[in-house]
Amino acid sequence: MAILARTPADGPLLEVRGLSVAYATRAGEVRAVTDFDLTVGESEAVGLVGESGCGKSTVAGAIMCHVGGNGRICAGSIRLRGQELTRMRGEELRRLRGAEIGMVYQEPMSALNPSMTIGRQLMEVPLHHLPGCTRGIARARALKVLADVKLADPERMMSAYPHQLSGGQQQRVVIAMAMLADPSLLLLDEPTTALDVTVEASILELIREIRQTTGTAVLYISHNLGLILETCSRVAVMYAGQVVEEGPVRQVFEDPRHPYTRGLVGCVVAPGRNKASNPLKPIRGQVPLPHERPRGCRFGPRCDHFLAGRCDAGSVPMFDAAGSGAHRVRCLRWKEIGREAEPAVADSPPPREAQQVVLRSDGLKKYYPLYDRSVLAVISGRRVRWVKANEELSFEARRGQTVAIVGESGCGKSTFARVLMGLETATSGRLLFDGADLAGLPVRRRSEAQLSALQMVFQNPDETLNPSRTVGSQIARAVRKLGGEKGRDRIAERVHHLLDLVKLPRGLAERRPRQLSGGQKQRIGIARAFAGQPAMVVCDEPVSALDVSVQAAVTGVLTDIQRRHGTTLLFISHDLPVVRYLADRIVVMYLGQIMEEGTADEVFAPPYHPYTEALLSAVPVADTSVKRKRIVLEGSPPSVLDPPGGCPFHTRCPRKLGRICEKERPPARRTESGHLIRCHIPMDELRKVEPVIKSAIC
Repeated sequence: MAILARTPADGPLLEVRGLSVAYATRAGEVRAVTDFDLTVGESEAVGLVGESGCGKSTVAGAIMCHVGGNGRICAGSIRLRGQELTRMRGEELRRLRGAEIGMVYQEPMSALNPSMTIGRQLMEVPLHHLPGCTRGIARARALKVLADVKLADPERMMSAYPHQLSGGQQQRVVIAMAMLADPSLLLLDEPTTALDVTVEASILELIREIRQTTGTAVLYISHNLGLILETCSRVAVMYAGQVVEEGPVRQVFEDPRHPYTRGLVGCVVAPGRNKASNPLKPIRGQVPLPHERPRGCRFGPRCDHFLAGRCDAGSVPMFDAAGSGAHRVRCLRWKEIGREAEPAVADSPPPREAQQVVLRSDGLKKYYPLYDRSVLAVISGRRVRWVKANEELSFEARRGQTVAIVGESGCGKSTFARVLMGLETATSGRLLFDGADLAGLPVRRRSEAQLSALQMVFQNPDETLNPSRTVGSQIARAVRKLGGEKGRDRIAERVHHLLDLVKLPRGLAERRPRQLSGGQKQRIGIARAFAGQPAMVVCDEPVSALDVSVQAAVTGVLTDIQRRHGTTLLFISHDLPVVRYLADRIVVMYLGQIMEEGTADEVFAPPYHPYTEALLSAVPVADTSVKRKRIVLEGSPPSVLDPPGGCPFHTRCPRKLGRICEKERPPARRTESGHLIRCHIPMDELRKVEPVIKSAIC
C-alpha cells in the first residue's frame, strides 16, 4: 500500500463542538444528538461507546455530512484540519469522503454494490480520489490491500461478487475499501462485530500498523469495551444523545465517575467471572426514545443514585473530574457517588448439579457431496468431492449443564446444530437425545414430543418473528403447537407466564416486533423456545450482536430459566468471554474436528491446545489489571474441500513440531479429570505454557 506522508497540524485533526442533529418525524422534529463535543488528534484513536439508540452512528454520519433525507445538522461545528465541513456541498463533499474520511459500517452489504465485482468496486476508490492514478495502479493497490486484510487468493476475490463471499470476507473488503485512499480519518462503526476473534485480532493489528505508519486517525464506535481499551487512548461515553463521560481510556475504565459508565463496566464479562460466583448486573430499563427523554439528567430513570428535585431540575453540564480538563463527567453527584459503596449484588444460588446424560454425540460425521462435471474430473475419476463439515464428533451434555461449542466460522458448529435440529441428517455416527438416535431422523419424521423437547434460539430474532403479527400471538402459536395447551384463557395465561419468565411486561404481548428493542425481541425468541418446556435449547450466537447491557440481561434470563427448570443449553458462539461466563463444559472445534474439550476452568487455563491458546489470546479484555499474551494466527483456515493431512491445524500452528504434525493425525490425550486435547505435543509440555490471560496485580 502506498504511504502518503502527512505534516501534523497545529490543532486537532477533527474538532466537533456543540453538535446537534435533528430528524423530521410525523410527531415533529426530534433531536437525536444534542450539544456533542469531541476532538481527535493526528494519528490518535478515540473510542465512542454506549448502548444502541444513544446516537453514536448519528455522530459518525454527521462527521461524513450524511444524515439522511429527513435529518439535518441544526447546530454546532465540525472542523477537519480547520475546514468547516457543515458548509460543504456537492463536489466538495464527494472529494472529502473516501479521500480524507473513510467509513466502515457494521453491515458490509450496505456498502457493497451487489451487481459489481469486488475488484471494480475497489478500483473506483483510487481512480476517483488519487490524482494521476491509472487502472493498472488502481488494480495493483486493490490486490495489495486485499492481501493486507488477510483475504486468501486476492486475484479470485477481485473477480467475485459480494454474494459469493462470507460475512467476514465482505467486512474485510469494506475495510480494504476504506483504506485504499489513505484517509486522514477512519470512522469504524462496529467494524468487527460479525468477525471471528482471530480475524478481529488480525484486522485490529492491521489498522494499528497503518495508523502508526501513515498517521491516520481513528474513531472507533463499538459496544465491545475490551476492544476500546486495547486500541484507543481516549474514550467518550454517550447516553441519550449526549456525552456523559470523557477521558483517558484507562482512567475512565479504572475509575468511572458517571453511574452509566459504571453500569456498562459492570456488565462486562471479566476474566474469572462466571454465572455462579459473580453474576452480571444489567442496567435496568432501556435508553429513552429522543422524544421521551426526561428533564434534567437523561439517565435519571435508570440511576441508583437519582435524587428528585436535584437531578431533574435542569440540564446537567460537564464537570472536570481530574482538575486538568482531561477527564470530564456529566453528573451532579459525581463527587458523592465516588465515595459511596456500590449497591450490593444479591447472592446467586448455586448451580444445579449435573444429572443424567441428555445428549451424546458418538463419532458423528456430516459430509456434503460436491459434484464436478468438468472433463478433467471425468478423466481423473474424481467427479465427486466431499466437504467434511463434521468429522467424528464425540461429546456429551448432561441435564442442567451449559455446553458451549466454539471455533472460527466454517469449523462446523452450525452444521452440528442443523443435524441436531433435524434440518440435516448425519452421514454416519450416532446422536442420542434422551435415548433416541436423531442422527438420521429429519425434522418431518420426529414426534411432537421430540420437537417440543428440543428448541432453538437464533442470533437474529428479526428473521424468526413475523412483522405483521403481535408477539403475543406468535408466542401463543408456539404454546398451542409445542405446549399442547387448549382454550383461549389457558393459552393467554401461559403467554403471560412466559413473558414473566423472560422478565418482560405483559403489555408487550399486544405489540408488533418493530415496536420492540433488539434485546426485547431476543427475549421474545427465548420465551417462544421455552413454550413447550424443552429439555434442551440450542442457542446459536444469541447475544453476539447485542450491547453489553442487553447481553447481561439476556444471559441472566437464560441462566435463571436454566436453574428453575434444569434445561440443558447448547451454546454456539465465537464470543469467548460470554462462553467463559455461561458454560460448564466447552468444546473447541477446528475444521470440523474437536481439538479440545473439558470444563470451562480446564479450557481457559493451561494445558491448552495451541488453537485454543490462539483463540484466547485474540480476545480483547476490558480489564486494566489483566495482561494478555498476543498470538496472531497467520492466514485463514484451509478449505474444507482440501483439508490438510495430519493435524488439521498444522498449517497455522505457531508450535508445529514438524513432519509428524503434517503426516499423522494427533492422538486424543486426556488428563486424569477427563480434559481432552488432540495434539502431538505431550501433555507435560502443554502444562508448561504460561497462561494467556493473567492479572497484572501481583
